[in-house]
Amino acid sequence: MESKVYHSAHLAYLCRYHVVFCPKYRRKILTSPLDEFVKKTFLEIANAHQFKILEMEVMPDHVHLLIECNPRFGIMSCIARLKAESTSKMRTFEPSLSTRLPTIWTRGAFIATVGSVSLETVKKYIESQKNV
Repeated sequence: MESKVYHSAHLAYLCRYHVVFCPKYRRKILTSPLDEFVKKTFLEIANAHQFKILEMEVMPDHVHLLIECNPRFGIMSCIARLKAESTSKMRTFEPSLSTRLPTIWTRGAFIATVGSVSLETVKKYIESQKNV
């Protein structure tokens, strides 16, 4: 996986996040063919909102994502868009979800940063700035 630093006005960034979230009540609804539909839908949403899904795994009761996004937009905005926009599309694809789950996704999520440099490298960089 390449480590491309992105640039916009007054900002250079490389922000990657490991994200995990689940269907409500951890129900095992993300099975074939809905799992492939969710993957396709998530990629469309990411493309429409200018963030990237670098890796994705849809399990029956949770989703793992590796997301790269602009820090001005924020990872929580990415997750909110994925959940909100996928819900109606999933209900159209699988109408039985409307009766089985009043809300498809839980409100929570697990988010961890994925570093492009080690903690030691950052510490050395900060230390070296004292003499500049």
